[in-house]
Amino acid sequence: MKVVIVGCGRVGSLLAGLLATDGHEVAIVDRSASAFARLGRGFRCTPIEGNGFDQEVLKRAGIERADAFASVTAGDNTNYVLAAMARSRFKVPRVVTRIYDPLRADIYRRLGVPTISSTVWGANQIRELLTYIGLTSVLTVANGEVNVVEAEIGPLVAGTRVKDLLIPGETQVVALIRHGSGSIPSSETILAKGDKLLISVLSSAMSKVESMLSP
Repeated sequence: MKVVIVGCGRVGSLLAGLLATDGHEVAIVDRSASAFARLGRGFRCTPIEGNGFDQEVLKRAGIERADAFASVTAGDNTNYVLAAMARSRFKVPRVVTRIYDPLRADIYRRLGVPTISSTVWGANQIRELLTYIGLTSVLTVANGEVNVVEAEIGPLVAGTRVKDLLIPGETQVVALIRHGSGSIPSSETILAKGDKLLISVLSSAMSKVESMLSP
């Protein structure tokens, strides 16, 4: 996959490295040549010095054949405009932008630009670590609206069925790990002490899930 990133700060440089390690072709744009020092030695992506608003700079980065685009500069408005340009002008299929301000992130998302608010995501992660001790986060989706958590079945929950942990529209059991082997349980599967469940949960329902698992 060909990916163009604008912004070689902490997030952009890390993202570029991760994508390059995964085998993707990556070009990263920044107006400051010194920013590329964050990429470290031996990086496998193409640095392009220039202004991300300059279409010729974006073309040099290969945006006309890009499969994906991410704008992760320090400016919310800059990131949104760049993402909108990539989508509407260059027809890049996958576009994501990073926005700090949660209110702006919500507005931009409604305008059709996939948006990650690092502020909202970070706050949700911290809240989870502070308040949901019985659950271990495995994955967060979007800005933290949905979490995939790992929960170990204790003695007071053992003997119940998977369906007893289901809250329609709020939770879904994804997988069961028993004695090191994984499976996808049915709603009638009986849970045993020591079982581990992977459960997808709306962030608003986390307290309900913890209550069910720690009666």
